[in-house]
Amino acid sequence: MSAQKKKAFQIEAFKHRVVVDPKYAEKTWKILEHAIHEIYNHNASGLSFEELYRNAYNMVLHKFGEKLYSGLVTTMTSHLKEISNSIEAAQGGLFLDELNRKWAEHNKALQMIRDILMYMDRTFIPNTHKTPVHELGLNLWRDVIIHSHAIQSRLQAILLENVRRERSGEVIDRGLMRSITKMLMDLGPSVYQDDFEKHFLEVSADFYRLESQEFIESCDCGEYLKKAERRLNEEIERVSHYLDTRSEVKITNVVETEMIESHMHRLVQMENSGLINMIVDEKYEELGRMYCLFRRVSNGLVLIRDVMTSYIRDTGKQLLTDPERLKDPVDFVQHLLDLKDKYDKIITSAFRNDKTFQNALNSSFEYFINLNSRSPEFISLFVDDKLRKGLRGVTEEDVELVLDKVMMLFRYLQEKDVFEKYYKQHLAKRLLSGKSVSDDAERSLIVKLKTECGYQFTSKLEGMFTDMKTSQDTMQGFHASHGSDIGDGPMLSVQVLTTGSWPTQPITTCNLPAEILGICEKFRNYYLGTHTGRRLSWQTNMGTADLKATFGKGQKHELNVSTYQMCVLMLFNDADRLSYKEIEQVTEIPTSDLKRCLQSLACVKGKNVLRKEPMSKDIVDTDTFLFNDKYTSKFFKVKIGTVAAQRESEPENQETRQRVEEDRKPQIEAAIVRIMKARRVLDHNNIVAEVTKQLQSRFLPNPVVIKKRIESLIEREFLERDKGDRKLYRYLA
Repeated sequence: MSAQKKKAFQIEAFKHRVVVDPKYAEKTWKILEHAIHEIYNHNASGLSFEELYRNAYNMVLHKFGEKLYSGLVTTMTSHLKEISNSIEAAQGGLFLDELNRKWAEHNKALQMIRDILMYMDRTFIPNTHKTPVHELGLNLWRDVIIHSHAIQSRLQAILLENVRRERSGEVIDRGLMRSITKMLMDLGPSVYQDDFEKHFLEVSADFYRLESQEFIESCDCGEYLKKAERRLNEEIERVSHYLDTRSEVKITNVVETEMIESHMHRLVQMENSGLINMIVDEKYEELGRMYCLFRRVSNGLVLIRDVMTSYIRDTGKQLLTDPERLKDPVDFVQHLLDLKDKYDKIITSAFRNDKTFQNALNSSFEYFINLNSRSPEFISLFVDDKLRKGLRGVTEEDVELVLDKVMMLFRYLQEKDVFEKYYKQHLAKRLLSGKSVSDDAERSLIVKLKTECGYQFTSKLEGMFTDMKTSQDTMQGFHASHGSDIGDGPMLSVQVLTTGSWPTQPITTCNLPAEILGICEKFRNYYLGTHTGRRLSWQTNMGTADLKATFGKGQKHELNVSTYQMCVLMLFNDADRLSYKEIEQVTEIPTSDLKRCLQSLACVKGKNVLRKEPMSKDIVDTDTFLFNDKYTSKFFKVKIGTVAAQRESEPENQETRQRVEEDRKPQIEAAIVRIMKARRVLDHNNIVAEVTKQLQSRFLPNPVVIKKRIESLIEREFLERDKGDRKLYRYLA
């Protein structure tokens, strides 16, 4: 099919000349003007809107749009002046009602007028860039009525007075207030802001400045915060009922500035009711209110955090310098945990688990826990107490909870290697005396330490458990092969400890009774026969024994004693009376240990299986000891001189410190060599910084010690000083 060329249509001008009545425009306008008067006078029911629309349409069509528009402005202005006089004449409380009624009538009239002049609105007004009819009506209402001097100042005063009355507790017509403020918003944002909001905010600032001053003088901190919170909520509610939603930020900012920011320092420091008192008295609700209000103002939370941190550090310092608290390490650590629980609850309940507060709490605890050099020892003693007896009969979940709390304190320690030293000693005593509440709890804590510090930290601790298991197997093998040889003789249970895994103990002399020596020798021969290249040395200071004893009147008891105590007691099988010197000579037990041993056998009420002459608390070289055949106890099994971990004396503590310092030296040197091997050349300050960074998970190395270790490495030719710059070190391959 061939494409046909389309013929273009063209509209030509109407050639017939239309003759218009010269008075047409005037006549038509009069009709329209009359209609506008009727609309404003509430007589619109008799009007034909179709005819009026056609008249307005024809006026615009015949180029009389300008006459129609200017006539509309004049007529509306005239009516609005009459309305203005009517509103001004309204008395007292009727003023707002009259203004609201007239505004509603004007809007209704405006709608009708806009419908009649719709054609002008759509064609003439856009082409001549004039204001549309509805907007024109609003602008004229604003200029003639709202901005008339008599109405403007009166309206503003009444609106502000109503707000004041409502703040004082009176009930006002919120619906009417909503209508008036909506009218101002409909007239344009600038009208609402300039004619009402700006003055509303100024008056509010003055109101809250005076009220807050009155409250701060008469209320305590908690009451003041309640009032401030109530005022803040009232303003938010007021906005939702009859103000522009954008006013909310502005008015709440006024309340926050005048009631909170201006007084926050005084509120926090307020005597008997400020932040510190709330913390001490655990007033979670008031603390939560303070947090919510202060977070609204600049630096509000910073102030709370700083005051809280300062208080926690001060109370922590007092705790650490209180000699009464330090007497009992377990009680001391429990108090620390209780303190931490208290602050954790405050942060969770009142401060919405704010991470910045949690960090501040952690840094405060870390600060004061490390002020006491004995904190690692005390935490280990606390663990020892819990794992010996404190967790007996406790559920698995509660055990985990206690261990997690211990780990939390452990994380605060800067000297984790000191904790490891003590923990190893205490764990060794628990394992060897069989006094641990639960193997699962012991292993759980080691897993937590391993997760926190790595395999190297716990490898020796795990080795101790391995030794205990291996020892059980060894003893089973020994009894299987030598059971018939032992007969009715003493039963022996040996724990074979690997030297590197267990705390180093000095090998002490002690002459074991002949009955024990025989079976010990049998075990030595068995063990060395099954393991080649090993050496056994007896740690008599770490063992225990169960003895069957018969007292006067045939009363029998089973005594659980240390190896030293067993050696002493078995001497009384052959003698009723022995002097201190005789006991010392036969047993060769070290003096300090022997005196402690005799003290527990003769001087402890209820455990005194020996008698001492003369009777006194202390043991001296001239004392004489007798078997106490009058000893009685309601228990068949009697435990004497239990091996419980005690806090070290000052000399012992110094000795442990020295051992720790010695152990640190190779670790510092290893870190220096690792760093220098990677960097080849480095200055002194950077080496110190790098070493500290690498080792801070175990301890904080002293820069002076680092310097000494560098000197030692230079002497042994691992490093050398740069010839040009003495502060620069080079790695020697």
